[in-house]
Amino acid sequence: MDKRIVVSRVVPESALDVLREVGDVHVCPQDRPLTAPELREAVRGAHAIVTMLHDRVDAELVEAAGPQLEVVANVAVGYDNVDVPAVTGRGVTVTNTPGVLVDATADLTIGLLLMATRRLGEGERLLRSRRPWTFHLGFMLGAGLQGKTLGIVGLGDIGQAVARRARAFGMDIAYTGRRRVAADVEAELDARFLTKDELLRTADVVSLHCPLTEQTRHLIDEAALAAMKPTAFLINTSRGPVVDEGALAKALHEHRIGGAALDVFEREPEVEPALLDLDNVVVVPHLGSATTETRTAMAELAARNAAAVLSGREPLNPVRS
Repeated sequence: MDKRIVVSRVVPESALDVLREVGDVHVCPQDRPLTAPELREAVRGAHAIVTMLHDRVDAELVEAAGPQLEVVANVAVGYDNVDVPAVTGRGVTVTNTPGVLVDATADLTIGLLLMATRRLGEGERLLRSRRPWTFHLGFMLGAGLQGKTLGIVGLGDIGQAVARRARAFGMDIAYTGRRRVAADVEAELDARFLTKDELLRTADVVSLHCPLTEQTRHLIDEAALAAMKPTAFLINTSRGPVVDEGALAKALHEHRIGGAALDVFEREPEVEPALLDLDNVVVVPHLGSATTETRTAMAELAARNAAAVLSGREPLNPVRS
């Protein structure tokens, strides 16, 4: 009997072709995030589940699938949607898709940085509103990047890629995290390691690239925002709950920081309504990995991970509990 593979949402055909080589593929027909009961019903009898970042994968889902379940392949580098100990503790392999989205996410981060510091979204809204305007030397002044400090929270692969791009703009690099990176990486990026408090106090731009854990949930809260320079900008392309959106909206409304740019949100796809009324924040709908090439590569990598496990081989990207 063919092994049953459930894909929770539509993915590129090339990824499905990989899966069809090792089993019977079922793609959930609803092109939207499934409710928890819908997902539990869909995975019954599955040997492999290919999940999206909005799918909650926990012990209940594994039990709904049944004892034959071998692998959960998450189409994301982050896996905060997966209760890894609960899943792996039942003998099920968990995989993710690191590496393939580094450049796309780093590119978007720089795009958001420019939009926020140079008021590009605000300028476009002005023109689209058909309000009158004329050029003058004080018109819509933003902040330059040359000689400014980019403070990176989490200098992993994406953080390093952002740092390389920012150095091309003449920015100085500082970073914080659970530990220092290798000396050769520090040397290449001319990056200074700071405590979180030092980084918040001194950075002109704070860019978040840390995973979502219980330790990083609301890492940027009211106190963190109060520690930032009144001219500083916050960029988040990691996970929404790393930032307390209510506290951020209040800080922006009161102009206690210079501005913010967000690709991810605390209760995604919902956005804190107060943010949408502010001109000093840029918001885009989780576009970090949104290039055709990157999203295809993510789906194909998840498929190869699932296929490897179903074929009795080690996956390319196992997640350890």
